[in-house]
Amino acid sequence: MAESTPPLSVTQQKDIRVVEFTNNRILDEANIAEIGQTLGVLIEERHTPKLLLDFAAVDHLSSAALGMLINANNKIREANGQLRLTNIKPQILEVFVITKLNKLFKILPSRMEAIADFK
Repeated sequence: MAESTPPLSVTQQKDIRVVEFTNNRILDEANIAEIGQTLGVLIEERHTPKLLLDFAAVDHLSSAALGMLINANNKIREANGQLRLTNIKPQILEVFVITKLNKLFKILPSRMEAIADFK
């Protein structure tokens, strides 16, 4: 059996954890649960977490994935942290706009702009 790629790749840039999604589809429950758990760990390991989620590889996102992102955002806010989203493709950004989640999340066009936006 082939080893599955972890759904996230995490790197550090200054005091910001940069989280890249490795799958182009974030649809199935197990995958979403794993991503949610990983984000939870990243949020809890810092007093005031700073997370940048890079969606460059993502083509499809389920409503359950949006729910997981909302939960992660709530945890970050409770910890007085900051969350930024970047490189969201137009068809996914449209879902954020329709659901008004573009008002909840700080979405920036590029990783460089997102990193510069952290305080």
